[in-house]
Amino acid sequence: MTFLKSILDIHLDILKEVGNIGAGHAATALSTIMNKKIDMRVPSVRVVSFDEVMELAGGADNVVASVFLRIEGEAPGSMFFILPLPQAEKYIRQLTKNETFSFKNEQDNELALSALQELGNILSGSYLSSLSDFTKLSMYPSVPALSIDMVGAIVSFGLLELSQVSDYAIVIDTALDEEDAELPESVRGHFFLMPDPNSFHIIFSALGVKIDA
Repeated sequence: MTFLKSILDIHLDILKEVGNIGAGHAATALSTIMNKKIDMRVPSVRVVSFDEVMELAGGADNVVASVFLRIEGEAPGSMFFILPLPQAEKYIRQLTKNETFSFKNEQDNELALSALQELGNILSGSYLSSLSDFTKLSMYPSVPALSIDMVGAIVSFGLLELSQVSDYAIVIDTALDEEDAELPESVRGHFFLMPDPNSFHIIFSALGVKIDA
C-alpha cells in the first residue's frame, strides 16, 4: 500500500478540524488587531505530491506574496503561506484601512510587508499549536521570512537552501472574512505544510495512519 493510499478521509477530516481550530485562534488574534470581528475557516485540506504544489499556487511563474518558515521540534519541516497578490492587497487594505494600497506604490511596501509578516506569524503559530495539541508532538515555528516573488523561486529556494526534499505536502486552504461586511469577500490563501521526509510519517502515525514498512 502506498503512503497516499494509506491516508483515509477520516485522517484528512482530523487535519481539517486541526486547521479550523487553528483558524479560530488566528481569527481571535486578528479581530483584536483589526478591531473588527474576523471569521476564518478552512474549506478543505488535501495531501498532494510536491509537483502539484506549484500548480495549486497558480504555476511556477505566478508572482505571489509568501511567508516561509521552518518548523522545529519532533517533526521538523517547512511551511509556506502563499497569497496571490490581489488577495494580499485586499488583506492589507482591510488591516490598514488604506483603500488605495497597491504593491505598485513602493512607498507603501514597508507597511505592507510588516502587515503580511504579522499575518504569517499569527496563522503559523495558531496552526502549529493546534497540530501539536492533536498529535502530542512538540513543534514550533522559526522566525518567518517574507518575500514577493514567483512561486517556483520561493518554494525552490526555501527547500533547496535547507537541502530538504519533500515528496508530499499538506495543503490547508484558508479563507478570511469580515463577519459584519455587507458584501463579504474572502481573502483566500494556501498553507503548504511540507514535513521533512521522516516527519510526514511521524505526523500521520500520530494521527492514526498505519503505514506499511
